Amino acid sequence: MPQVSSSPFRDRVEAGQQLAERLLSYRNRADVVVLALPRGGVPVAYQISQALNVPLDVFVVRKLGVPGHEELAMGAIATGGIRVVNEDVVIPFGIPSTVVDSVACSEQIELERREQLYRGTRAAIGLANKTVILVDDGLATGSTMRAAVIAARQQHPARVIVAVPVGAPSTCAALARDADEAICVRMPDPFVAVGLWYRDFAPTSDHEVRELLGNAS
Repeated sequence: MPQVSSSPFRDRVEAGQQLAERLLSYRNRADVVVLALPRGGVPVAYQISQALNVPLDVFVVRKLGVPGHEELAMGAIATGGIRVVNEDVVIPFGIPSTVVDSVACSEQIELERREQLYRGTRAAIGLANKTVILVDDGLATGSTMRAAVIAARQQHPARVIVAVPVGAPSTCAALARDADEAICVRMPDPFVAVGLWYRDFAPTSDHEVRELLGNAS
């Protein structure tokens, strides 16, 4: 059942620690890898990686915002050439495929830049036959995480688990159908926005992402 009310997390560190408690059955397993959706998912995922004693990597996904209304996601792209189109936005707004293609092309450049920036010379962790835990700091529409699930499955993992501190109830339910399991610590109703469920929701910097990944490795 959705939670009627819930107090905000102090910050992404506390959120990651509470989420890790829900994942302790995966501790010290050689077949488990934690993948963070940067940037905000990295501080959360770092806490999980440390608590479970499993590897951490980034999984870069970029939202495709509607031109002029960039906060509205018409889809997303992810590592591996994966594109997810949100037909609930594209069809009602009559957005042509050429517009989607143009935005996707621009975001692909940023996706590749971030992969190089965050990972450097470190090779991406192979996902074949692994239990993959995809982590972000929250789920609103879920389009970015949905793209991540689809992209991760292209590498033939054993299981894909979505894990977030907070999410909209309907989105958490939808991701539970897309993934093998979805863990949402809090599902407040009404939800409104991810940032409302953190007292400190300051943007995560590229420097912080690189530092946490370096510490984890």
